[in-house]
Amino acid sequence: MEAVALLILVLGVLVLIGAASSLRVVQQFEHGIVFRFGQVQRGGRLRPSALRGPGLTLIVPFVERMQKVNQQTVTMNVPGQEGITQDNVSVRVDAVVYFRVIDPVKAIVNVQNYSYAVSQIGQTSLRSVIGQTDMQELLGEREKINLRLRGIMDEITDAPWGIRIERVEIKDVSLPEGMKRSMARQAEAERERRARIITADGEFQASKRLAAAAEIMSQDPAALQLRLLQTVVEVSAERNSTLVMPLPVEVLRFFDRMAGGPAEAAGESAQKDRPGLGERLAKAEQDLLKAAEEPSALGSAEDVPPVIGLDEPRAPKQRTPGLESGSSTSEAEAAATGEGAGGDERGVAAGRGQGQRPDGETAEAPHRES
Repeated sequence: MEAVALLILVLGVLVLIGAASSLRVVQQFEHGIVFRFGQVQRGGRLRPSALRGPGLTLIVPFVERMQKVNQQTVTMNVPGQEGITQDNVSVRVDAVVYFRVIDPVKAIVNVQNYSYAVSQIGQTSLRSVIGQTDMQELLGEREKINLRLRGIMDEITDAPWGIRIERVEIKDVSLPEGMKRSMARQAEAERERRARIITADGEFQASKRLAAAAEIMSQDPAALQLRLLQTVVEVSAERNSTLVMPLPVEVLRFFDRMAGGPAEAAGESAQKDRPGLGERLAKAEQDLLKAAEEPSALGSAEDVPPVIGLDEPRAPKQRTPGLESGSSTSEAEAAATGEGAGGDERGVAAGRGQGQRPDGETAEAPHRES
């Protein structure tokens, strides 16, 4: 009896050990692949019980072996890769890859250590894409590069390995220090160019306003005098030792009329031909409204007008006809005066050269050349 009891006890222990070794628990995010005598496929086809879903499952001890495959999305960092872009700039690029297993049998049977394989493919694909793009595209069009990287990697891993590349992202692009300084100088020059164009545009619009104000003031002398007094008040508001003596504008106009002559007559005729004040003011307001509504005329550096003396040669000065006639008249008078003086001297010399003899006859003096 004791031997039978011992045998039953040994058999019970063996049954418990076998049951424990045959029970397997598969998690919800996993799939189990059962190898029976090392085979998961038979005749090129998957065995019916080779793939086990989540939950409690049984296998035959010492005959079958189960391997679990995680089907969660895996995040993998791609080490920084140094390369030369298409425009010969050395860069260092870091990326991250998101992938997951969609076919557990292919991921286990067709490739060894699929995580390491995906990492290596990510590095080589990243180097290839760096060499095919330029620096501007690498910095500003990352979405396009991400899609290209995903397409290259997914083509290699999807069908043969059963691994789907869900997303590829470029994390960082490191540039050399010299390139960073060059880009900073370029950006600063661009900002300075825009600032100068905006300043020039503001001065252009301000000049139109000043021209309209000058047009209004020129029609009424009292307005200009009031503006002069206002300037005196502004200067005297500060504590300084500056003494301002305003000179009436009428005095300047008096001297202008005295020295005008024909030019003043021509100016009066031109003044009569000019349109009226109301027409000029209306035209000035229309020009200002158009300038405010339209975009800036100085959109780029090429639209900036040339500087006289630097971009274009200066036009030669024209001489005033009055001055030329006056100078020619002076030269003619000087020549006439010189001829008159020369004639008198020759007359005196001729008188001295002739003398009278004692008998009253005139004797001709010998001619001497001077």
